[in-house]
Amino acid sequence: MRLRNVPGSREAIAESTFAFETPVEYKGKWNEVFGNDNPIQIEVGMGKGRFIMDMATLNPNINYVGIEKFSSVLIRGIQKQDELQLPNVKFIRMEAEQICDVFDKGEVDKIYLNFSDPWPKDRHAKRRLESREFLGRYNEILKKDGKVEFKTDNTDLFAFALEEVEPAGWKLDAVTHDLHNDAVMNEGNVMTEYEEKFSSKGNPICKYIISR
Repeated sequence: MRLRNVPGSREAIAESTFAFETPVEYKGKWNEVFGNDNPIQIEVGMGKGRFIMDMATLNPNINYVGIEKFSSVLIRGIQKQDELQLPNVKFIRMEAEQICDVFDKGEVDKIYLNFSDPWPKDRHAKRRLESREFLGRYNEILKKDGKVEFKTDNTDLFAFALEEVEPAGWKLDAVTHDLHNDAVMNEGNVMTEYEEKFSSKGNPICKYIISR
């Protein structure tokens, strides 16, 4: 379980040049924030930031924004970024529901959802990042040819996510229930901390790629 209170984490985020608190003032201006016109990709629920910083290292011509609601988790990413000083990475501490307040229509090229909170109770289904409610939000900020990529080891959450695709007006471009044994979809795969942990225990990793 994630710690929700690390003393000084909110202050460290406020002082960081890499992180912002729900920066609505940058809506439609993220290319100005990065100082270039490179594509913008975001990870919703970035955790400690390993995936997004690995992606940024591999793809210097793409700008990455990691979103995390817990300051106690985000601070780990900031500490790592202080070491790496990657020019194409920024972080936001905010609730994912506010995503349309921070990114403008068509501003984002791709969205990554990695090992999201499953919110197992039915009454919390709308909070799942793969729900039709969230797919509606992603529809607002993604470019017309933008895609969402989702990975998880939670088969129940994955089944739910698959059921939400068509009713939300999206389509499946690719899907696997065993990513690491799927030669096509696993090509170039960048693992997250959770992915490495769960796969080492023998848990198959599920993944989909969807578009409108």
